[in-house]
Amino acid sequence: MKLIIGIAGASGVIYGIRLLEALRELDQVESHLVMSNTGRMNIGLETDYDVKNVEALADAVHKNSNMAASIASGSFRADGMIVAACAMKTLSDIVHSRADTLLTRAADVTLKEQRRLVIMPRETPLHTGHCKLMYEASLLGAVIAPPMPAFYTNPQTIDDIINHSVGRVLDLFDLDTDLVTRWQGPTE
Repeated sequence: MKLIIGIAGASGVIYGIRLLEALRELDQVESHLVMSNTGRMNIGLETDYDVKNVEALADAVHKNSNMAASIASGSFRADGMIVAACAMKTLSDIVHSRADTLLTRAADVTLKEQRRLVIMPRETPLHTGHCKLMYEASLLGAVIAPPMPAFYTNPQTIDDIINHSVGRVLDLFDLDTDLVTRWQGPTE
């Protein structure tokens, strides 16, 4: 399986990083990373990682300006793409087919080839324009998966919350990890 991970400029780059860490543990997945400039910047602002450490987690790294990269073509046989976290500007570019960066071009290709595109938007509060963009993206075939905590898992740390959201996104690709605490029903 080949998955493209896009890290855009929204707060929450840790979701993209954790996805790469989880995929690194799965031998059957080849990960391709592309980051926007603000995504790269947010790594240093929000985490203890540096860009080189994050890039080392991926099997292949593509420059956002390289419109000739393999992931820019529908002939590249990716199984899907996850944009984590997705800035509203990036979401707008995807919805309006403005494929002027590799990240948005790869998302556009994913949609046109009818492959799974999962978008993890990270913004709050949302105004009507944001909601409309998510709605329009879903009409195009994207799966909208905002990173929202599940409290039935009784999370004890921020990592617990991050891991659950990441695990649920990987569930969308039938990739089972130990990140998700599965609901078993109430205990008596």
